[in-house]
Amino acid sequence: MPTTTLYIGRDFHNQPNGHDGALVLGMQMIKNRKSAEPEESVLRDAKEVTAVEQYWHGDDRPKPRKPSRNYKYVEELAHLQFELIKLQEWVRLHGLKVIVLFEGRDAAGKGGAIKRIIESLNPRICRVVALGTPTERQRGQWYFQRYVAELPARGEIVLFDRSWYNRSGVERVMGFCTEDEYREFLRSCPLFEEMLVRSGIYLIKYWFSVNDEEQERRFQERIRNPIKRWKLSPMDIESRKRWVEYSRAKDEMFEHTDRKRNPWYVVNADDKKRARLNCIRHLLQQIPYRDMRPIEIEVPPRQPDTDYKRPKKSTQRFVPQVY
Repeated sequence: MPTTTLYIGRDFHNQPNGHDGALVLGMQMIKNRKSAEPEESVLRDAKEVTAVEQYWHGDDRPKPRKPSRNYKYVEELAHLQFELIKLQEWVRLHGLKVIVLFEGRDAAGKGGAIKRIIESLNPRICRVVALGTPTERQRGQWYFQRYVAELPARGEIVLFDRSWYNRSGVERVMGFCTEDEYREFLRSCPLFEEMLVRSGIYLIKYWFSVNDEEQERRFQERIRNPIKRWKLSPMDIESRKRWVEYSRAKDEMFEHTDRKRNPWYVVNADDKKRARLNCIRHLLQQIPYRDMRPIEIEVPPRQPDTDYKRPKKSTQRFVPQVY
């Protein structure tokens, strides 16, 4: 019985001519590199992701690749995204629970970093949580309650695009919480996070830092660019006027919540592309995943077409081929 074998992993160049059916994830950018074959699947089409259920073998802990001085951003991003795929499979197969928090200044580049992390991953395993303004009912709940509902199950990665630290940031500065509520948060937050870690959850916290001038430039770009206008809310404008107050709130929050077991990692985000690469590279080092070598997957032949007659195309409504 004829079969087709798919190969997915770091050893594409050692396999027979079957790797064209593997994950197609990026743009064709890498040329003339002997060890570049794995990244080619990441580089062909950055907008399309073909998910193939697979089984993996664990190998040694991968060593971070030191980029050259004249590295290309897209090439490095593709390499890191390929490593994220390995991390994702390790999390899934071993039932790990991972939380990554993204906090920081408005327009610091949190959303861009999150987008580059998830674009090559399976949304059933890695999902983004970006909660809106709490409802009246949620305001009457325990403060952490609506975040607890979003915590990962076994084999899941959850990225929080802002998190329970709203209380020490926008709620504190804008007066959306009382002084007692704020003080209680500073006291209970480290205890809450310790509970998460003791339950077996990997908790990783990133603070994206951007200087005053660069934030102003990005705000102006969002005002001028209709495609990015949605990113600029009235709250962002108001926070811009309270730069010093937000700085004080951040410093006080760090004083109470930057613990040895649950530390904050600050990402210098003045250069967005460098910030993305540095953040992803650091994230890969926080979870002791193993390099993943896939086993062969045999695809059975397609069912033969017998006497079944399909309906005429004229009976179906097709999307007009304008392009």
